[in-house]
Amino acid sequence: MAQAVPRFAELPALPDWRTVDFISDLHLHESEPATFEAWRTWMSATTADAVFILGDLFEVWVGDDAASAGFEARCTAVLRGTAARKPVFFMHGNRDFLVGRAFLAQLGITLLDDPTVLVFAGSRWLLSHGDMLCLDDVDYLKFREEVRGPAWQGAFLSKPLAERRTVARALREQSEARKHSGVTWADVDAQAARDWLQASGAATLIHGHTHRPADHLLADGQSRVVLSDWDLAAVPPRAQVLRLTAAGLERLPVA
Repeated sequence: MAQAVPRFAELPALPDWRTVDFISDLHLHESEPATFEAWRTWMSATTADAVFILGDLFEVWVGDDAASAGFEARCTAVLRGTAARKPVFFMHGNRDFLVGRAFLAQLGITLLDDPTVLVFAGSRWLLSHGDMLCLDDVDYLKFREEVRGPAWQGAFLSKPLAERRTVARALREQSEARKHSGVTWADVDAQAARDWLQASGAATLIHGHTHRPADHLLADGQSRVVLSDWDLAAVPPRAQVLRLTAAGLERLPVA
């Protein structure tokens, strides 16, 4: 499945930034308290000058009005507290694309377009959640196009919160069933990644979504760096932060 190269937003790092941290795919949910606690602790302790959340921070987000109480309110408090101390950037994933720009702004967080080029330490770094590059997942890409549209979102968000939560539970159950069925998930298309890098003038693509943390060397000095998902209940636990400094990239274990 071919795909047109998208437009790339650009974000210049502030002059005083020395360290930038990237995370994605935490899939925070009240049924996974260990992952939430690890994230909360890390957010309060990180020494990075800026934090980038590249999608799927939440297992599901059914609308910003859900953040007024319960688990979502606890997550919101962590985000607000971190954003009060340092710049925090948020990119939509396939699970939390309903997080609103105005809602994030109230927390002091900047919503990033997907994809965005970060200009840092004299280099260009291409940031994406990664789902748009999984070209073999044709059914998902069709679904993505539908749910990212204003018509679908308006209709869904007009439903009562309780109904939206019921729909989310059903979708999560379907996802969990598929996860345990042994199905092979689509990976990022290598040629599409190279095309994006070439068009953006970046040498390295940083993304999540696939839950396959690895460093991939592409053609002509290009590379693709995949962020770790977080699951503190797994054996062994999974949780990594990707740290960027002038010296390059480093993976830091959280657990």
